[in-house]
Amino acid sequence: MPANLPPEAKAKFAKYMEAKTPEEKLEALKEFIASVPKHKGTENLLYWARRRMAELREEVEERRRKKVGGRGPTFFVEKEGAAQVLLVGLANSGKSMLLSRLTRAKAAVSSVPYSTRVPVPGMLMYEDVQFQLVEAPSLIPGGGGWNNKVVGMAKNADALAIVLDASSDPLEQLKVILKILGDGGVVVKKPRGMVFIEKVRTGSGIQVIVNGALEGCTIDDIRRILESYRIFSAIVKIYGRVTLDDVEESLFSARVYKPAVVLLNKVDLVNDVETVVNSLRKFVGSDIPIIPTSAVMGAGLDALGKTIFELLDLIRIYTKPPNGKPSDKPLVVKRGTTVLEVAKLIHSRLYKDFAYARIWGPSAKYPGQKVGADHVLEDGDVVEIHTKR
Repeated sequence: MPANLPPEAKAKFAKYMEAKTPEEKLEALKEFIASVPKHKGTENLLYWARRRMAELREEVEERRRKKVGGRGPTFFVEKEGAAQVLLVGLANSGKSMLLSRLTRAKAAVSSVPYSTRVPVPGMLMYEDVQFQLVEAPSLIPGGGGWNNKVVGMAKNADALAIVLDASSDPLEQLKVILKILGDGGVVVKKPRGMVFIEKVRTGSGIQVIVNGALEGCTIDDIRRILESYRIFSAIVKIYGRVTLDDVEESLFSARVYKPAVVLLNKVDLVNDVETVVNSLRKFVGSDIPIIPTSAVMGAGLDALGKTIFELLDLIRIYTKPPNGKPSDKPLVVKRGTTVLEVAKLIHSRLYKDFAYARIWGPSAKYPGQKVGADHVLEDGDVVEIHTKR
């Protein structure tokens, strides 16, 4: 996907990308599907287009209900804390009890399937860092219901915690969950390469930023393929190893990678936990952590905070004013963050007038080391920023 689309189909897809409203996008996708040749090479593309049409119809219907005064449950949860982690799983996997034990949130714990109908947030403490855990309504095997909305929540979250019932074929549960997420464009296995295309104002051209390597193509090839879809102004960010087909596919699939941890819950009901974990590990590989837990017994819960912290590759930075004390609350940032980036997070004036910084902690050669803007920080560093005035 895609497979040598004719110019007419590319023009119809350009019309879809330029559409503003769900109604306009729906009409443009109908025209696009009609113009795509029907053969084995376009099966996945047509599947994507029809699925996208179903999502748009749902959005149109939801807007219609709101206009006539109808009110439905909202599936949007505003982010709080250092990161938002979505608890996803099938019915009766124990998500509500896990959320209650981990965060003390008032989740409705029930043996009745699908009793959670709206997202429920809570805050998980890991040392001096807070993570927002959000329990999503249970995914429904076979599709339908609120699956699309839960997948939308997954796209917005920073990471996923996939909850499995260890006593009821957890490997099959995991396959079902990953299929639902994957069909919606969410992947949890880190791909060898990813492409992000951001359309910008006309006149700025196509800028390609490569953080990895291009395989079998050049930057000019990328510009030409985008221009064939009438994209003349965009920023293209490439991570890992990417082919020209990957660039073209990114226009359609809108895949997003989300780091994930598997919570194998209800291990108190299983005799041979190690065998179950090994079967899951064989399926997901080494990139996805697996934590055996029991919400009822409270087992394994202490490991989640540290796992999330490491999974998202975060570090804590403590700021201090000149001649003052370090802050009690850290700035939580991605590993690889520089001193200048921290200055920008604190205040625009510190960023614009930055002169130098003094560092105490793991990245300093000695306490109070004077460093420049490009100094890379490490977890636990204390930063004192000095300005030109």
